[in-house]
Amino acid sequence: MGIDPGLSRCGYGVVRQKGRATEAAAAGVIRTDKDDPLPRRLHELQNELAELLGAYRPDAVAVEQVLFQVNVRTAMAVGQASGVAMAAAVGAGAQVFEYSPTQIKKAVTGWGGADKEQMGKMVQTLLGLRQPLKPVDAADAVAVALCHLAHRPAASRIWAAT
Repeated sequence: MGIDPGLSRCGYGVVRQKGRATEAAAAGVIRTDKDDPLPRRLHELQNELAELLGAYRPDAVAVEQVLFQVNVRTAMAVGQASGVAMAAAVGAGAQVFEYSPTQIKKAVTGWGGADKEQMGKMVQTLLGLRQPLKPVDAADAVAVALCHLAHRPAASRIWAAT
């Protein structure tokens, strides 16, 4: 499962690998009401993620790292959402991995400077989808999951050693 963390919009994507084929099992966005208090929004996000984790039972959850935001308030909210996602995943028994935006772009497109459109097209191509995934937060989350599949052998060895 891949997570593109956010407090207003948290993208999620579940992919399954069968042999050499990869398929999308689910993709979407968890939304919270910006008018609700922060603790309530985080709790709603946690509950929604717990439901998804219970339904799909991923062995690993990959989360896009929060590296830089121009707006400090936005960065804090994304960081809090990321923490909730990682805690929910561990609580569900999944291994948790973090990847930088550059790592994700390189794994999916082969170039760390890819834009949103290029990422969306590659996700579409890699999964054999007729249309690009919408909204973009869902496509980004699937890209995080695909990145983990590309890094899985090394990432699992590192995680097991910690």
